[in-house]
Amino acid sequence: MQQKSRFALFFGNRGFFPASLIAAAREEMAREIQALGHDVLMLDCQATRYGAVETPEEGSVYANFLQAHRGEYDGVIISLPNFGDETGAVAALKEAGTPIWIQAYPDDYDRMGPALRRDSFCGKISITDVFRQYGVKSTALKPHTVRPGSDRFRANVDEFDRICRVVKGVRGMVIGAIGARTTPFKTVRIDEVTLQRHGITVETFDLADVFARLRAVRPDDPCYRQKADALRDFSSWDGVPEQAFQNLVRLVVTFSELSEQARLDALAIRCWTEMQQQLGISPCVAMGLLNETGLVCACEVDIGNAVIMQALSRASYSPAAVLDWNNNYGDEDDKCILFHCGPAPASLMQSRGRVTDHSILANAVGHGNGFGCNQGRLKPGDFTFGSLMTDAGTVKAYLGEGRITEDPIAEDFFGVAGVAEIRNLQNVLLEVGSNGHRHHVSITRNRVQEPLRHALGYYLDFAVACPQE
Repeated sequence: MQQKSRFALFFGNRGFFPASLIAAAREEMAREIQALGHDVLMLDCQATRYGAVETPEEGSVYANFLQAHRGEYDGVIISLPNFGDETGAVAALKEAGTPIWIQAYPDDYDRMGPALRRDSFCGKISITDVFRQYGVKSTALKPHTVRPGSDRFRANVDEFDRICRVVKGVRGMVIGAIGARTTPFKTVRIDEVTLQRHGITVETFDLADVFARLRAVRPDDPCYRQKADALRDFSSWDGVPEQAFQNLVRLVVTFSELSEQARLDALAIRCWTEMQQQLGISPCVAMGLLNETGLVCACEVDIGNAVIMQALSRASYSPAAVLDWNNNYGDEDDKCILFHCGPAPASLMQSRGRVTDHSILANAVGHGNGFGCNQGRLKPGDFTFGSLMTDAGTVKAYLGEGRITEDPIAEDFFGVAGVAEIRNLQNVLLEVGSNGHRHHVSITRNRVQEPLRHALGYYLDFAVACPQE
């Protein structure tokens, strides 16, 4: 989850500008980006004139360079030390297969003689224009020109990194649907074919197979002991029956092994009522632990929110949680209570949780048969939220930002909850209700709406709404 993007560096050139600008940029860009924690790939300076690209022939050399390193880079940064050539850039990057950011060097207004003038300001516009004509997607960030090493340059690299992480994490992801959608929850129905056409695969697993795998896990297995220690550290277990604890450990082992064997990036789990009736547990705390360690787990077979959780966590470098739009908060138009039974990662919680019985399902499955809910409160601070669905062949998502406040919630409020303050919340709720979105919403720490919107809406072709605006 914490690995930063690796960038392929591309240097544009137009021959009647000074060659010295290219040499300086190759050294400076690599140094500054590596200082921010990113690995870089660069074409050898002898492979083309100055190690830059101007002609279609040089573009072909660079395209072959990328092909040889396919899978080793997460994004391409076009650096324009001078105007740069549009045709060479298209030849080089039309098959790049990743996001592309165009960075242009600024001119110094008092250094505009032939030996130092760049004209990158104009060149960037020309390249973005021709890329659009050829259908090559690229990213332009503010400001239009930016000097490597500056604060604004560092902010640009950070935003592009998050865009690349979302695209890489969502494009080609594989989700394990564990069990069938529970009958009452038509709210989480989704079109797998539409997801597949956007590069997202859903693999299904029967609960009977999962339960058989779970029962085969032995307490003397090293993996069992490791997961047992992790669960004990994750939450407080006072009053939890030993059998329930053991079954929750087995569940973590089972989900971890299944995800590794099937190469799953996320799980969407049928979490009631078979687990309570047959195993005497609720999987919430186990899912919270897995979310914290980087395996996305969504409740109630909500495959759409598994996708958006993956995107959120990639953008924020922090785990995500799926919650319910659950309660009003008095008469506050811009506040509500977000809640779920306890699958939140520890990093989103104010303090260590407490494992409890499932007091809501107890009326249906009996008291003592639903241990595994994790009671606690969400940590105050900024967050980004979103949800995702399919509709008539389109993947639709909405995004927004808010803040978990320190406003009190009743002591006897079950599960993990927090008061969310969201600007224009009523508009957000109208978007949810009017467009058939889920009663679920996923959140992650920090405010990362912009790289998410760009990655999902532009590079992945989702229909993205930002209803706060």
